[in-house]
Amino acid sequence: MVSANPREPRSDAARNRQTLVRAATAAVHREGAGVPMATIAADAGVGIGTLYRHFPTRDDLLGYLTHASFEQVLANAEVAERNATTGAEALRRFIETAISQRNELVLPLHGGPRPASDSTRVVREQVHQVIQRIIDRGRADDTITRDVTPYDIVVFGSMLAQPRPPDPGWDATCRRLLATYLAGLGSDAPDN
Repeated sequence: MVSANPREPRSDAARNRQTLVRAATAAVHREGAGVPMATIAADAGVGIGTLYRHFPTRDDLLGYLTHASFEQVLANAEVAERNATTGAEALRRFIETAISQRNELVLPLHGGPRPASDSTRVVREQVHQVIQRIIDRGRADDTITRDVTPYDIVVFGSMLAQPRPPDPGWDATCRRLLATYLAGLGSDAPDN
C-alpha cells in the first residue's frame, strides 16, 4: 500500500541537507550570522519548510556549521601533525589547508558565532591541544624557537584564511606571508 504522503528518499534528504549547509555557509560569509533563514533556503533552492525540517532554529543551523567547521579544523590539525616531518612543516600544512578551505568553514574568527555547545568547545580545545603538540615538536626539532601559543597560530591562520572569492594571486600572497611567519618562528632574533 502506498502512503498518501510518501517520505522523501533518504538520498534526497541527505542531498538537501548538504545543499543547505553549503548555501548557509556562503550566506553567513556574505551577510553575517544574521542572514535571514529565507535567504538561505532560497539560495539552496528549497522551501523554507525544508530548511526548518533540517535545522529547526537559526541557532541549530549556526551551531551545526560551527561544530562541523571545528571538527574539520581538528581533522586538518591531526593530518598535519601525523604527516609532517617537523613542527614548522606541520604548521605550514595546517594553515595551508585552512587557506584552501577558506570558503567552507564557519568559525568565530571568520564572522561565525562563538561555540554555543559544550561539545563544540571540547572540539575547539582539542584543536588547541594538537597545535600545542605541534609547537612542542617544533621546539624539540629546532624549527620553532620563538615563543608562540596555539591561539597565536589560530589567529594568524584565520587572518590568512578569511572567506573570499577565489583568487590564485591572493592565495599565493597568503602562502608567502605564511612562509615569512614560519621563518620568523625559527629565528633566533630577540623578541620585541
